[in-house]
Amino acid sequence: MDMSSAQAQRDLRKALGAFPTGVTVITTQDAQTQGLVGLTVNSFSSVSLDPPLVLWSISNRSANISHFSTGSEHAIHVLSSDQEALALQFATPKADKFAGVTHKLTDDFGAPRIEGCAARFDCVTETVIPAGDHQIILARVLRYETGPETPLLFARGAFAAAVPAPLVPAKVCATT
Repeated sequence: MDMSSAQAQRDLRKALGAFPTGVTVITTQDAQTQGLVGLTVNSFSSVSLDPPLVLWSISNRSANISHFSTGSEHAIHVLSSDQEALALQFATPKADKFAGVTHKLTDDFGAPRIEGCAARFDCVTETVIPAGDHQIILARVLRYETGPETPLLFARGAFAAAVPAPLVPAKVCATT
C-alpha cells in the first residue's frame, strides 16, 4: 500500500482513531515576549518512572514548535470530561487562546497552569526527536497534581468520558 497518498493517510488516521487517547492542553510562555502559548495534544504518553519522563508530539507545521526546545518549561494538563470546550479552544488557531480560561502564573515555573483538570504535569523538555512530520518532545516531570475529575477521551473523531470498568473479583488458584 502506498502510504503517501492522501486517501491512504486518511485511512490510516481513521484506523489510528480506533485507539482512544486522553486529551491534553500543553501550555508555556514565549521566552522573549512572555506571551502565553497553548495547544491541544492527544499524543501524550508515559515513558519512565525513574527518571520521571513523558512524551508528546507536535507537528512540524505548528507555529508553536519553537516554544518547546530543549530546556523549555511547559505544563501538560490532562483535561477532565467537562472540558471539551477548552480542548476545542486550544485546538483552534486564534489570537488569545487563554481568553476566559481560569489559569495561574507563578514565579517558580514558566508555564500557565489551567484549573479543573484531571491531572497536571509541570515538565522541562529533555530532548526533541525528529519523527516524520512531527517532533517528539521527551520531557522530565518536575512535579504533578491529580484530582478526582473524570478524564476526557478522544476516539473515532469524537470526545468521550472515561468510565471505570467494574471490579472483577480475583480468582484464587489453589496450590498443590
